[in-house]
Amino acid sequence: MISRKKNGGPGTAGAGNGGAKKKPPARQPAGQGALKRNDKRRALAEELGSLIPRLDAEGLEFLIEQAHIHLYNMQVEELNNAVPQTAENTEKGMPGGRKGKAPSGTEEIRIEGSESGSSFYLVYKGKWIMFSRDEIITLAKIAAGPGTDLEIRERLYRWIEKERSDLFEAMPMPDKFDARLKKLIAVLRKNFRVRYK
Repeated sequence: MISRKKNGGPGTAGAGNGGAKKKPPARQPAGQGALKRNDKRRALAEELGSLIPRLDAEGLEFLIEQAHIHLYNMQVEELNNAVPQTAENTEKGMPGGRKGKAPSGTEEIRIEGSESGSSFYLVYKGKWIMFSRDEIITLAKIAAGPGTDLEIRERLYRWIEKERSDLFEAMPMPDKFDARLKKLIAVLRKNFRVRYK
């Protein structure tokens, strides 16, 4: 803890400049950081654009490969920002009879992460339905999104119907009012705390 001296008058500190105190650094206006990042990104994009015509096929191949790697890392970071709580269960339940598998016939719905972390499994009645990292991110965002409970259920149902209708075969849900859909939303919210930027 820093304590102030009691016996020092106004001229004690900074005697050379009449005891004047240094002004605190000016705070950066809100949104200024985002503007600077956008300016930097624009400048980098322009520089990259000017370099592309001078590169040969091998150089372009290398750039594309590095871009894909960086995009993958961004996706990993996005999923990590969702704070998955399934990590501790990764070793417990996987297809193939490993320990932690739910008994067949149970109504439990849970999410398990793969060993590599590149995919997730939705487990229901002994069935393991695999989802990619991107799909899980989308599901988690829908479940944590704005709107009423019914609106969220409708959005999630529409997405499953359009993108992953095979889920209905493993976990029948005739409509958005099905109790299993509501339970799935609760499981997604429990396992992933999505942080919107």
